[in-house]
Amino acid sequence: MSTWASVILAAGKGARMKSRTPKALHRVAGRDMFSWVKNAVSNTPVANTVAVVGPEFLARADGSHNGTSYVVQRDRLGTGHALLQAEPLLAGRADHVLVLNADMPLISGETLNRMMARHLEAEATLTLLSCEVQEPGSMGRVLRGDRREITGVVEWRDAAPEALSSNEVCCGAYCFRADWLWPALRGLQPAPNGEYYVTALVDRASRDGWHVEGVAPVNPWEALGVNNRADLARVTAAAFEMTRQRLMDDGVTLVDPPSAFVDANVRVGMDTILQPGVIIRGNTSIGEDCDIGPNSVIEDSSIGDGCRIQGSVIEGSSIADRVQVGPYCHLRPGARLAEDVRIGNYVEVKETTVGRGTRVGHFSYLGDADIGAEVNIGAGAVTCNYDGSRKNRTVIGDGAFIGSDSMLVAPVTIGPQAVTGAGSVVTKDVPGDTLVFGVPAREKPGPEDR
Repeated sequence: MSTWASVILAAGKGARMKSRTPKALHRVAGRDMFSWVKNAVSNTPVANTVAVVGPEFLARADGSHNGTSYVVQRDRLGTGHALLQAEPLLAGRADHVLVLNADMPLISGETLNRMMARHLEAEATLTLLSCEVQEPGSMGRVLRGDRREITGVVEWRDAAPEALSSNEVCCGAYCFRADWLWPALRGLQPAPNGEYYVTALVDRASRDGWHVEGVAPVNPWEALGVNNRADLARVTAAAFEMTRQRLMDDGVTLVDPPSAFVDANVRVGMDTILQPGVIIRGNTSIGEDCDIGPNSVIEDSSIGDGCRIQGSVIEGSSIADRVQVGPYCHLRPGARLAEDVRIGNYVEVKETTVGRGTRVGHFSYLGDADIGAEVNIGAGAVTCNYDGSRKNRTVIGDGAFIGSDSMLVAPVTIGPQAVTGAGSVVTKDVPGDTLVFGVPAREKPGPEDR
């Protein structure tokens, strides 16, 4: 059985991006391009993956890139030179090498598997991914002979006018027989600009009589590469469309599909409705039978079944089943809402647990608090959590009633079934089943205290 290794070429500076961020780390629908390509490779039989990166890549990459071996290309002498940097890590460890550019994020595992299978079936020395596109732009053109055999790939800047008239392009993915690849790389000649190109291997293999095979991608958008911001926008639009189609295939209703922008990692349950203008980002999961939107922004959050979110911003929050939020609410990181909670309009929640069945009507701020079940919080209530130097917590027991415009000055505890009158400024703990009111809040005096 043949063994496979892969190399992801991610050392490009991306000068045409005009950015301090390495090109491979620019994001497409919630993932950087390198992660898209790495994910596609993970769905193939490849045993070892090496990424060839620039010196600045590792300083900016996050933990999502763990599990990959890296080699740094310090002298940027082209893709052929970059690939040669992987030889010490892979030579003798695989029969065949899959090579991909990191700036083609929409490549799929299905296409890679098909290309690898064809490479083995045809006993090819080199197999490349190619297809015809309407606007080839700066992509390398595939050259063919009289019998339609592949004879080479020419970079667009070096191409003759007749080559530029061809719409067949090299997509930036290759399979190589390993015992041929490494010696061939060492024998490459530089292009006029002094760089060494992987594409030059196609011409060499053909000229030396080795079999060169071509395979088309499963879907045309997989050939989209990124060289500038306009390319990035086109690829991102295609990625969003792929996600929309996946969601609808999975039983999600998109009322106005083009207006829904959902990142690739997002999971949405069956029979959920996404209203116009929703933006759902990051590692977000939404359950079944929810109604989301319109114009809601949800990021890195978990939402249970049967929830209704109206025109609100939710970040880093956890929402259980049958919760209603909005409109015009802001759940900040650390908000945790239990089942059947109701959060009305113009409410902000941060680092706060809200218990089952609690209702927060409107115009309130709840920060750094632990709120029990079946609590009623009136309009304008505020947990005053910051004393100028540190954050303090507020605890509200089950069944408490917080009157409108109550100021709860933390650290403070409101006991179960306690009541604060409207406009109270609570600076001391309130026992359970107790009514307090006033500024500062105090208990209602009994007959013996009069």
